[in-house]
Amino acid sequence: MAARRTTKKSNVSADELLDHYRDMLLIRRFEEKAGQLYGMGLIGGFCHLYIGQEAVVVGLEAAADEGDKRVTSYRDHGHMLACGMDPKGVMAELTGREGGYSKGKGGSMHMFSKEKHFYGGHGIVGAQVPIGAGLAFSDKYKGDDRVTFTYFGDGAANQGQVAETYNMAQLWELPVIFVIENNQYAMGTSVKRATKSPDFWERGAAYGIKGESVDGMDVLAVKEAGEKAVAHCRAGKGPYILEVMTYRYRGHSMSDPAKYRTREEVQKMREERDPIENIRSLLLTGKHATEEQLKEIDKEIKDVVNASADFARESPEPGLDELWTDIYADEIPQEVN
Repeated sequence: MAARRTTKKSNVSADELLDHYRDMLLIRRFEEKAGQLYGMGLIGGFCHLYIGQEAVVVGLEAAADEGDKRVTSYRDHGHMLACGMDPKGVMAELTGREGGYSKGKGGSMHMFSKEKHFYGGHGIVGAQVPIGAGLAFSDKYKGDDRVTFTYFGDGAANQGQVAETYNMAQLWELPVIFVIENNQYAMGTSVKRATKSPDFWERGAAYGIKGESVDGMDVLAVKEAGEKAVAHCRAGKGPYILEVMTYRYRGHSMSDPAKYRTREEVQKMREERDPIENIRSLLLTGKHATEEQLKEIDKEIKDVVNASADFARESPEPGLDELWTDIYADEIPQEVN
């Protein structure tokens, strides 16, 4: 069994720490604002917040290169922001407005960005896993030297299609990193009550897939593990599994009161393991930033998030003619050999 990866702080620059702090803080403030808009009735349907899990996607995006792909589930706003998608377009989509990434027709679970190689959040549990393998198959076929990050949760890890995808990915040696975001509760059932083999990454051994468990509340540990996984895939050694142990502070969705765990448990995690406070502490104790500088960053981030909310409110709802667009491709490109 591989040991859980921990932080190597000595090899991290002050600029990197500040970048990670900004990126995680943007996700945190954005999600807090999304929760407010949901409460005001401006976001309808489902709304799954990423609060508490910010270190996972920020750490892995720090290990990615331009052109690498990502696909995930419905808890996806953080992934969009981390890969560089515009907060205005993301918030406008959440509120069902024309200025959103899917013109207001997709909402939280059906948002995409071809430019940022973001292939969506997916509402069907585990459905994105074979899609991620397909993206990696495309890159291997074309010889693009790219890697696909395929995110899914501990609940989805028990889906049959995950096992089938593991088999195909290893059989064809696909450059795909399977990222299990283990926030310990899936929709509301703890891992201990849902499976007799809670070390999800070890399941890859049945197919010969290497992997490890990572402290998902430590962005630097996640980045280090991500770099190892990326190098493995780019070297043509096939897939890799990262089980990232994280924790969400809110319920499964905004409609979930989360009565399956105690307030004390959540508060303890916030006080002792919060990924943003961890980096904040490193910045201050290492004298890489002052309290005043960090407060200014927080203000800048809040301004960006407020601007995204204002943009969403001012953007019109999609017109009725949009009902008939983006249903079929007008032209399917064919490669000529």
